[in-house]
Amino acid sequence: MDQRASLAGTEGDLWEVGSFALAWRGGRIVLETAGTAQRFFRERERFAEPYADVDPSDDGRRHDSGDYRISTTVRLTPEAWPVAGALRFGTRLPTTDNETGLDRDAVDFFATVGAAGSVALIMISGELGLGIHSTREARFEQEDLLLYSLRGELRRFAVRPSIELVGQRHGLTHDPIRGVEDLGEIRIGLRVGNERWMRIEAVKGYETFSPSFGVIIAAGITR
Repeated sequence: MDQRASLAGTEGDLWEVGSFALAWRGGRIVLETAGTAQRFFRERERFAEPYADVDPSDDGRRHDSGDYRISTTVRLTPEAWPVAGALRFGTRLPTTDNETGLDRDAVDFFATVGAAGSVALIMISGELGLGIHSTREARFEQEDLLLYSLRGELRRFAVRPSIELVGQRHGLTHDPIRGVEDLGEIRIGLRVGNERWMRIEAVKGYETFSPSFGVIIAAGITR
């Protein structure tokens, strides 16, 4: 709800359908592919003029493919250590349409370092790193962003509550560039199951270009 589509210059409700993540682990390395199959957007109001090549929407509805990401995670610490450290890096593929205005048809690169460990019954994990994102501006062809996340999950129960903070920040030397603005969300969730699981999360955005409220529903299999 109240999600801004920056390049289209409109605000409305966004549905992401068919979001997925597939990961394979071999020793210290995890290979992952993730993305969103389709996005459906219904405009509620306009806050800025659309970008030059964004098509107008006569009925206030926009539809586009989502983004797709490929990443590699390498564990940096021995298995016996109580805290796991890891390096993650990857790329976002240019699968969206500039004319729709929901995202950038551009290649991004990201790299983060992270750690995870348990304190009593709580699993705590966090990541911090760099995102090199392509922009639509001729004067600033890329933006270097600080990427961050912090997550806590209460384990060893049938239902696992969790809380997560995730977002990105632009540099302090200039104003945000259109299409790669600051993002930030608080996600509070519940997960049921181990090998076959289901999770529901409530989302509250705390940056202007994040949703005012949302819900994520996911299910998966771990082997």
